[in-house]
Amino acid sequence: MAKRALSIVNMKKMKQEGNPITMITAYDYPSAKLAEEADVDVILVGDSLGNVVLGYDSTVPVTIEDMVYHTRAVARGASHTFIVADMPFMTYHGSLDTTLGHVKRLMQEGHAHAVKMEGGLEICDTVAAIVKAGVPVLGHIGLTPQSVNQIGGYRVQGKDAADAGRLLEEAKALEKAGAFGVVLELVTEEVAEAISKELSIPTIGIGAGRGCDGQVLVYHDVLKYDSNYRDKRFVKTYADLGTIIRDGISAYVKDVKERKFPAEEHVFNAEDGVLDSLYGKGKVSSEQ
Repeated sequence: MAKRALSIVNMKKMKQEGNPITMITAYDYPSAKLAEEADVDVILVGDSLGNVVLGYDSTVPVTIEDMVYHTRAVARGASHTFIVADMPFMTYHGSLDTTLGHVKRLMQEGHAHAVKMEGGLEICDTVAAIVKAGVPVLGHIGLTPQSVNQIGGYRVQGKDAADAGRLLEEAKALEKAGAFGVVLELVTEEVAEAISKELSIPTIGIGAGRGCDGQVLVYHDVLKYDSNYRDKRFVKTYADLGTIIRDGISAYVKDVKERKFPAEEHVFNAEDGVLDSLYGKGKVSSEQ
């Protein structure tokens, strides 16, 4: 029996039952297919693709075209998994009509099941309007990479009482606006756990400790899929694909240079007499 994609109702029930939600990013057909085969609950097509796939130094340059393209590829690879697509930088801060147009593209062209938006109180009216239009929205507070220049870098959030209070207020406002869940990024464990207990919707943590209702990590972090991977405190890596891939390609290059590839088992042989028909009988042997 084929796996069935979760719904936002299923995810809320998972929170109530204490069943952790697993989420991972994916950006193309093969990564999505492998994630689905690994039985992950939710795939996030994150604008982190700007860093790990497109080579940018932040998520800011990522466009709606990028997100539609990659979401569509992921949807082809994981047709039985709930897919959330990021709304990229400045695609939901203009007019509502423009915002809904971008949402429409991610849903219709990208085949996402939901969209994710970074921000707190300032985006709640927009979240409510998108939900009213029939599109599930996943909130995202704490460290919000699209606003990293404004918040002063990649800093842990919720370290003092004032910041903790702000995060709780934002989470509650997003829930009230109709978000089906909230990502908590780089938030102190105590504050993330307190927020999770206050909300009826699931929280998904990334660098937010053990008290969240689910966890999300970037595909390339889980697998060290990078040429010069830098360890991160909040990440656990489960494989070292970067080294495996580099070593594999290096071995291929060495074999070609040393004429060890292709070998006998990699070539195809013509029938007897084929060369005679191409060059004329005896001509090939006279030139050898």
